[in-house]
Amino acid sequence: MIKVGVVGGTGYTGVELLRLLACHPEVELSVITSRGEAGLPVADLFPSLRGRIDLRFVAPQEAALGQCDVVFFATPNGVAMKQAAELVAAGVRVIDLAADFRIRDVGEWQKWYGMEHAAPKLVAEAVYGLPELNREEIRCARLVANPGCYPTAVQLGFLPLIEAGVVDLDHLVADAKSGVSGAGRKAEVHTLFAEAADNFKAYGVAGHRHLPEIRQGLARAAGRPVGLTFVPHLTPMVRGIHATLYARLEREADLQALYEKRYAAEPFVDVLPAGSHPETRSVRASNLCRIAVHRPQGQDMVVVLSVIDNLVKGAAGQAVQNMNIMFGCDETLGLDVVPVSP
Repeated sequence: MIKVGVVGGTGYTGVELLRLLACHPEVELSVITSRGEAGLPVADLFPSLRGRIDLRFVAPQEAALGQCDVVFFATPNGVAMKQAAELVAAGVRVIDLAADFRIRDVGEWQKWYGMEHAAPKLVAEAVYGLPELNREEIRCARLVANPGCYPTAVQLGFLPLIEAGVVDLDHLVADAKSGVSGAGRKAEVHTLFAEAADNFKAYGVAGHRHLPEIRQGLARAAGRPVGLTFVPHLTPMVRGIHATLYARLEREADLQALYEKRYAAEPFVDVLPAGSHPETRSVRASNLCRIAVHRPQGQDMVVVLSVIDNLVKGAAGQAVQNMNIMFGCDETLGLDVVPVSP
């Protein structure tokens, strides 16, 4: 059994991680930390976990994280970087669901996240946890930087075009929409029901923290820098990301075949038949990314539609997928679930 610790189990990502780990046949949940809820039974805060998890939240300073095989950080940005070095040195593998280790350029990270990095030496060692791109590196990793939700949907949508070298890399466009759970469980005015319901808006047009992460991943696939315009939107739904991606063709290609071949062996990427329009509800509560590729009116613009559940493939599910790879489990273990509908 894999002894697992979870740091920060009270947010939306944290409880989603607990939901998945509680049903994983090879996992023994050992410790779940919370500063504000220490001593409280986990199932008292999240009744959905009654009968599944009988642990209490533990204060971080009292948690025996060093006795775990792997520790997940489902915490705000800036937390994992202060604790990861000690855990890694003790032989504990770490999966960070926040952004502390995603961006290789520490100066760039500090610019976008507005704080000094506490463990810059670990950034170079961290493996970016997008399995469809870095599976072999993840297998041997001591520290995995779990991708963001927008970056997962956007990168999976663009990768086949970029790897095949068939599109203009200087003018990529990602128009992406997210449900309100992507903003986290903290109380903020813009996510109040009366503010977010019956409303739709763009934000972060001048620059979003996920932009450098997406550019970094696409540049790695391309072998050179890429030009990307990324505009996120907030939609009046709880879960889901829909990314509509645009790229201009530079040479002819069978786009449907290109996508089907690229993802043929990927258990969590579903390339839909030509002409399809994936919906966020088709992946709700699952670790799936569903993709459709279009070429409107047969012209030179490619339109890719990519949908994920931001809390699963965009966060907790992908983290469990990474854990499975790191510990030699079947990659789908604990994740082979049918999406929830309606």
